[in-house]
Amino acid sequence: MKTCYLACDLGAESGRVMLGTLDDGKLVLDEIHRFPNVPLRDGIAMHWDVAALFKQLKEGLKKAAEFPVKISSFSCDTWGVDYLLFDAAGNVMKPAFHYRDPRFEAGVRTVYGKTDWPAIFAETGVQFMGFNSIFQMAAEADGRLESADKLLLVGDGINFMLSGVAKSEESVASTSQLFNPQTRSWSQKLIRTLGYPERLFQPIVPSGTQLGFLKKEVAVETGLDDVMVIAGCSHDTAAAVAAVPASGSHWAYISSGTWSLMGVESRVPIINDTSRELNFTNEIGYGGSVRLLKNIIGLWLIQECRREWARAGREFEYAELAKLAAAEDSFVSIINPADPRFISPDNMPERIAAFCRETGQPLPRNEGALIRCVLESLALLYRRTLREVERITGSRMRALHIVGGGSKNLLLNQFTANAVQISVLAGPSEATAAGNVLVQAIALGHLPNLQAARDIVRSSMEMTRYEPRDTAAWNTAYERFEALTCKNV
Repeated sequence: MKTCYLACDLGAESGRVMLGTLDDGKLVLDEIHRFPNVPLRDGIAMHWDVAALFKQLKEGLKKAAEFPVKISSFSCDTWGVDYLLFDAAGNVMKPAFHYRDPRFEAGVRTVYGKTDWPAIFAETGVQFMGFNSIFQMAAEADGRLESADKLLLVGDGINFMLSGVAKSEESVASTSQLFNPQTRSWSQKLIRTLGYPERLFQPIVPSGTQLGFLKKEVAVETGLDDVMVIAGCSHDTAAAVAAVPASGSHWAYISSGTWSLMGVESRVPIINDTSRELNFTNEIGYGGSVRLLKNIIGLWLIQECRREWARAGREFEYAELAKLAAAEDSFVSIINPADPRFISPDNMPERIAAFCRETGQPLPRNEGALIRCVLESLALLYRRTLREVERITGSRMRALHIVGGGSKNLLLNQFTANAVQISVLAGPSEATAAGNVLVQAIALGHLPNLQAARDIVRSSMEMTRYEPRDTAAWNTAYERFEALTCKNV
């Protein structure tokens, strides 16, 4: 029997509405509507165009209503940390700040004037990133938080706009650095210390909570009737990890896209000096699991290089860049992708060249050499991060699953296997949408549990295995990477 669900997977570059169909133990995903997510810029300030995104989402729902199927439910997943403020009438207050807006730097200074990093980590178990919600809120203009009625992270905000029910789903709430993963509640200690209005924070609910049916006006406008809105895994990484086609233990994952989120599933948060010093995070996954992971800058580096070259009139498809990189020599130059200079947009090729110049390495001689430098460096950073995971957990990993859009980068997948020197299983590329849909299915009682969902992913979607090659050369390169990045810290 066919059962259909709608997923909105909203990413930092684009969004799409996906139709997920479960039929005889198989999952089929169809993209109904794709739309760009273009930030608004005002000088160096960056905001999200929430009105445009919501309009495009409703266009996707209208298209879904034209399909001759019965749609059971809907859920939205997005990136973490960014939030929407709503007024008493339920309207989004402008601006909706982008995590790359430089205002967070002032927020960090404000927060550290009231508490310190060890205290923040002990309470939240979340790695330091200057754009975490805790710091963004400290950078708000005077009176803006006080004038707001409620705060919801973006995915939950979209679900509220559709259902009229305001709840904070725990996977995305846990990215805020205002959530305590041990008590599974908002950190009143930090909220009170920092003077944030406690009334803004909405009740926390577990992944897979039914919120309510589409609001009447949305149902009329879109033509969708009796569609349940579900707070699935509102954080896209949590949704992607839910769809990792793994079984057993001793496996790690990378959710690969603009960011690379690398880690393991844990039953409990690991909050100690080692995890703090290594800057790991304890975020919540489906079923109350803990995603012990590190946020690594990922394909953002290539996206920004490609955008810069396009602006100069040199257009490249991703496949073309991979082909150019494969033809270049190995390990001519290595960068530290974790260097803070690479977080900001614009001038990425020059930022990479500057790193090479400052560290006495050859400058990449062309686009292919630069992309190879980035991919090899990312793979080496993955190796370091995996070793850190093993150190924190005390367990040796036997396999690494790569899911998400980056799993289609065949060259990076092979480089990763070479670097980490265990089997790498790549796919599915649509893990986030798959996880979104399957969590809805569990919430509605159409699937019994997460393992059943993962079994469906494994039987429905393609995976490619990569085994390590050229291990001696990659061991030598890793020694060079370690020496280089230690000097650069």
